[in-house]
Amino acid sequence: MKIIITGSLGHISKPLVEELIRKDHSVTVISSKPERKKEIEAIGAISAIGKMEDSEFLSQTFQGADIVYAMEAIGYENFFDQNLDIMEAIRRIANSYKVAIEQSGIKRVIHLSSIGAHTTDSGILAFHHDAENILRNLPSDVSIKFMRPVGFYYNMFAFIQTIKTRGAIISNYGGDEIEPWVSPLDIAEVIAEEIEKPFEGRSIRYIASDEVSPNEIAKTLGKAIGKPDLKWTVISDEEALNGMIAAGMNPKTAEGFMEMNASRRGGVLYEDYFRNRPILERTKLKDFAKDFASAYEQMK
Repeated sequence: MKIIITGSLGHISKPLVEELIRKDHSVTVISSKPERKKEIEAIGAISAIGKMEDSEFLSQTFQGADIVYAMEAIGYENFFDQNLDIMEAIRRIANSYKVAIEQSGIKRVIHLSSIGAHTTDSGILAFHHDAENILRNLPSDVSIKFMRPVGFYYNMFAFIQTIKTRGAIISNYGGDEIEPWVSPLDIAEVIAEEIEKPFEGRSIRYIASDEVSPNEIAKTLGKAIGKPDLKWTVISDEEALNGMIAAGMNPKTAEGFMEMNASRRGGVLYEDYFRNRPILERTKLKDFAKDFASAYEQMK
């Protein structure tokens, strides 16, 4: 098949592209960075350099494709842009996809959404709710598979700084409530699997690798880095918000992250996940803990 992959060669897109090429599909990778062109072509894919907000560019790139894998990518550095409205930026990208899909005649779409997309009460993750709804307004003959991965393991790398400076993992949620986590490699594997399955109507699939509590995470990561007594310390929403703002994050974006973590308390974020609980994929927390320990040693 001819498949279009957005997201450049990121944590999910790169292993996905490599897997699809191994299966002899023709893969075009969209990236906004010209310097990615050589790397994309080196792994056997076709490069298409342009912006996701440019619906004309997307429409031209989508022409003749069998399937489009669409994701709304906002780089971490943008969270610190004092003038950027993240929610509006995502809506612009999603609307650009919608226009391009209609204009190009694409009938099969895989959309990378997220845990929390079922509600507007999930803090910054509510932008996935908006994006899904924009794409749901496509004509009914466009089949869409909404992929909803849970929290990414690699987000735990953010814990390293407070472990080193304050001797603990610190957040405005915690405790013994089980919550799901996922490896980007498992997400890529699931998406590659869904690409080759039949498409019909609109569907949702959650993707998770393991289910563990914050206290279990502290124990597992602590053991991996030689700190078996590592604790997960819970602070107030206000303390968490002020800390992110003090670090330079856009105040509105920081509020979104604080609200996202607050929605984990009591399971609000995970209500729909547990109603539609998936079979867990293969990469477990103990596997990720090895990567965490390596990153911990390298970070000064």
